[in-house]
Amino acid sequence: MIKKIVILGGGTAGWLTANHLGSALKSRGFEITLIESPNIPTIGVGEGTVPAIRKSLRSFGVSESEFIKECDVTFKQSIKFVNWLDKNAHGENHYHHLFDHPEIFGEGLIDNWLSTKQSDSFANYVSKQEQSCEKNLAPKLITTPEYAGINGYAYHFDAKKFAAFLGKHAVNHFSIKHELMEITDAELDCDGFITHLVTSKGDKVNCDLIVDCSGFKSTILGDKLGISFHDRSVDLLTDTALTIQVPTSDKVEIPPYTLATAHKAGWIWDITLTQRRGVGFVYSSKHMSEGEARGKLAKYLGLDDISPRKIPMKVGQREQFWHKNCVAIGLSQGFVEPLEATAILIADFSADLLSKRFPVCRDDICFIADDFNKIIKLVWDKTFDFIKMHYCISDRTDSPFWLANKDISSSTLTELKKNLTKWGRYGPMKEDFQSKFDLFDYENYLYVLYGMKYLPKNRIGSEYPDDKLFEMKKIKTQQIVNELPQHRELLDKIKQYGLQSV
Repeated sequence: MIKKIVILGGGTAGWLTANHLGSALKSRGFEITLIESPNIPTIGVGEGTVPAIRKSLRSFGVSESEFIKECDVTFKQSIKFVNWLDKNAHGENHYHHLFDHPEIFGEGLIDNWLSTKQSDSFANYVSKQEQSCEKNLAPKLITTPEYAGINGYAYHFDAKKFAAFLGKHAVNHFSIKHELMEITDAELDCDGFITHLVTSKGDKVNCDLIVDCSGFKSTILGDKLGISFHDRSVDLLTDTALTIQVPTSDKVEIPPYTLATAHKAGWIWDITLTQRRGVGFVYSSKHMSEGEARGKLAKYLGLDDISPRKIPMKVGQREQFWHKNCVAIGLSQGFVEPLEATAILIADFSADLLSKRFPVCRDDICFIADDFNKIIKLVWDKTFDFIKMHYCISDRTDSPFWLANKDISSSTLTELKKNLTKWGRYGPMKEDFQSKFDLFDYENYLYVLYGMKYLPKNRIGSEYPDDKLFEMKKIKTQQIVNELPQHRELLDKIKQYGLQSV
């Protein structure tokens, strides 16, 4: 019987897993311990999320008001992509990947937009949310209950504070044991299952199931059990990030979106919290030197002297994610790149999946692990497709990096190649997305494809727009814009009064 569960590694992935397992297994007699090293700092730059995180936090019983107060939270309603297209052809360009799906009459609006020869941006035409973002509005009112919104939203936060907040919640609400120790080895039985973890002091920690959240190193699944890493740098070319935190005034407006600005060898993320900005310069080291990257980051920030943190990125995933009695979650499972906040999304999804069908005995592991591996592999493959699409459909030709991204003939993304051919002729439709495990669905693809001007040549649909639909949408948009407060104004009120609990 499986009774003793050990989560190896803290950070966001480890503590998300602890809360998922603690919430699901609290009444079933499992003992859950999270062990983290006192000497290895967490990466701590995953500061953006997508709306799915709200469901998880609510299921844990987390107070949204307390979370906002303690983790320096700001609301995120979109990713605003800047200069992902050719400036010579489009000038200064941008588009939004919004969190609100098109309006309830969105199918008609999508057809309308395609018929009007795109005189307005796709996101602004089909959704009320782009104007909220551009005006720096909050997604809800102070009277809106916790986790509910007038607009769809996720969060930006201080990653280290978030991990600490999740840790406190797991310990206090789900009786998760928290140990600080250095794990240097593991002992296996004759069947290859881990029986004990060995500490730097020679002590042994008994375990029936290990969740490896040890980061890129993948201490147990990779190092000890020998599950190889599938390098996918042929598919995604960015492999390095320079990160920095920049203090801001408490008077400046807070954009309710992640800013993603493309440059000649990658892109820059820019996330505004209440007291600082978190900025990351993502680039391909084959197409730009570190010195040039540092110089461009300094120029972007308007600073003469900067000391960014350099983070090498291992792009790819493990060949298996669950082997014997070890499950990998977080960076030990794999990494795409920071675009679209996929790291926290996949860790949250994986931990939730593990908690929903957790083995009660060793004999059950074989078939549960097989299902888990199939589902998570599909998740990784689909995520690589979605992220690569941002690059390969760009019409930028101003550098070797963008030219290399346009050529996907040598990539392993066969499904993406087929879909882009189809969508370039007929456009996407909901039936193209048949898997319930697609973390990015029809609407997500629409915002990126049509935001990047990747339009169907042989569209089948009405050539005569229904003006009434658009007028209804305009009226609804204006009502919401008039109703919503400024972003910082709402955050200040939440810190003073809190939101209505549910």
